[in-house]
Amino acid sequence: MNTVSPMQGPERLTWIDAARGFAVLGIFVVNIGAFSAPYFMYGGEDDAWTSPTDQFIQAFIDIFFQASFYTLFSILFGFGIQILKERLEEKNIAVIPFLLRRLLVLIGFGIVHAFLIWHGDILLSYGVTGLLLLVFVYRKKITMLIWGALLLGGSVYYYSEMLYEFRAYLGSYDLLKIQQVTENYRSSDLSVILSQNLNDWLYGSSVFAYIMLLTTLLPLFLFGMYIARKRWLHKPEDHKLALWVGWTVSLLLFLALKLGPYLYGNPDWFYYIQDNIGGTACALFYLFSVTLIFRSTFGGKLLKPLTYIGRMSLTNYITQSIVCFVLFYGIGFGLYGTVRPLEAMGIIVVVYSLQILFSKWWLARYRFGPLEWLWRSLTYQKAQPLRKKSQL
Repeated sequence: MNTVSPMQGPERLTWIDAARGFAVLGIFVVNIGAFSAPYFMYGGEDDAWTSPTDQFIQAFIDIFFQASFYTLFSILFGFGIQILKERLEEKNIAVIPFLLRRLLVLIGFGIVHAFLIWHGDILLSYGVTGLLLLVFVYRKKITMLIWGALLLGGSVYYYSEMLYEFRAYLGSYDLLKIQQVTENYRSSDLSVILSQNLNDWLYGSSVFAYIMLLTTLLPLFLFGMYIARKRWLHKPEDHKLALWVGWTVSLLLFLALKLGPYLYGNPDWFYYIQDNIGGTACALFYLFSVTLIFRSTFGGKLLKPLTYIGRMSLTNYITQSIVCFVLFYGIGFGLYGTVRPLEAMGIIVVVYSLQILFSKWWLARYRFGPLEWLWRSLTYQKAQPLRKKSQL
């Protein structure tokens, strides 16, 4: 069976690795709040964290991180699918069967992650949504763009209109439910923890919620494939005008829809627009910014550490969840509900810094991250070479 080798040397788009590594950091910043306390899912954070410092950090995360990095990662996922499709065609490997196997393995990772580690898993949703993406693999660029805009715009309009109609009922929370969830996650009984984890997954994964998720993820995948087809990020020096136009437009939308709502009270009903339109604009702003910064010698050196994380994004994403599982749940250190936002930021700095060091060390010796190697081997249904030739 032919295999597709990983991009190496000059052909590797290292600024895409950096953007992916940046996305892993941003996802961690948001996820740790949902992993360490019940407020992200069940509400009540404003009453739980009342100090000016906590309030500032929460607002900062909401503006610059919330819904900006899973969107960035989603755009890069679509970008990667397009790159992989092109490399498969170069090797005369059937595209759809290969991508189907790859997505099914990703779904397997997602099932393990969602039900044995953390209910907030995104891999399962990526795998399922990716199956729908296969319908668009051979479609024209304009078709991708139109479908992406219609799906995202339609879902945001529909749900935001519904939120506006019921705005008087938003913002309430069940204190007894929060106390019960906290007690369960602090339990030293693994079955109690996993049962609560399952309940939280079901709570956030109703049929309606999953439909809304699909109609926001699929457009991001399509936008990523569209950008890859346009080749803007392959040779940035040849597309400076397009990149700077994209950077400017996305910055303006980001400021208007992510920062702007705070000027008039940040109403609860507006959050879906803020997250999905503002978050997409923010993700594109970050993507264009990383690409442009990386073009300078100083910028490349500054962002180089992010590339190690980006090349092992699956391994690092799952590792972050395992670390949080041990830190916050009762079977480990039992810190659930006790870590304030500022302390959580400190944990992020320590864990992410260690991940950079480990990823750099690992990639000096191996071709893929551990889980990336497993994903690749399961896709090919054969163990793939792992050690670099210089290490043999």
